[in-house]
Amino acid sequence: MAAAGRRILTKLEPKKTLFLFCDIQDVFRQTMKLFDPMVVNVNKLVKAGKLFDVPLIVTEQYPQRLGHTAKDIDISHAKCVIGKTQFSMLVPEVEQKMKELFPEKPKDVILFGIESHVCVEQTAIDLINNGHTVQLVADCCASRLNQDRDLAIERLRQIGVFITTSESVIFGLMQDKNHPKFKEVSGLIFKPSEDMQLSGGSKL
Repeated sequence: MAAAGRRILTKLEPKKTLFLFCDIQDVFRQTMKLFDPMVVNVNKLVKAGKLFDVPLIVTEQYPQRLGHTAKDIDISHAKCVIGKTQFSMLVPEVEQKMKELFPEKPKDVILFGIESHVCVEQTAIDLINNGHTVQLVADCCASRLNQDRDLAIERLRQIGVFITTSESVIFGLMQDKNHPKFKEVSGLIFKPSEDMQLSGGSKL
């Protein structure tokens, strides 16, 4: 099913938002120069999501051979951690969990992980084709080659995915300095996010 019409970006609402965490496994650390900076940004985003009570779904690509999620990311609050062999995250187990969490679909799906041009891209395509509004967190995505990541971002932008950053998502969920979690969130965002060497930064 093709993406229909122009998508409108609206403000994030924690109770109507879903985080999808795609395949950030230790085995890929060896082959991605930007893996560690990405993990710093992912940790910031995931911790903020926990503070805002945003549901988190995690997948792991072929964990029997490739191992599990990077140990330096706390995903203990995830609603589920699902192994897969399909590149897209939208395997039946994930789709079922999404329906349990959001019977009428989440308002926004926040997607991040690796590799940008493979599993993340195919997940985003499936989400768009299923009528979801998708925000891709560019500074929480990586590929072995930056050009693969950057070209994937451009392709996804063309099909209606909104390109964002970890801090943009965090502030979008908080919205107000008087939010009760402001002090806790301030501790996360005090230090700027790691530079992920994104090309065309002005286009983000």
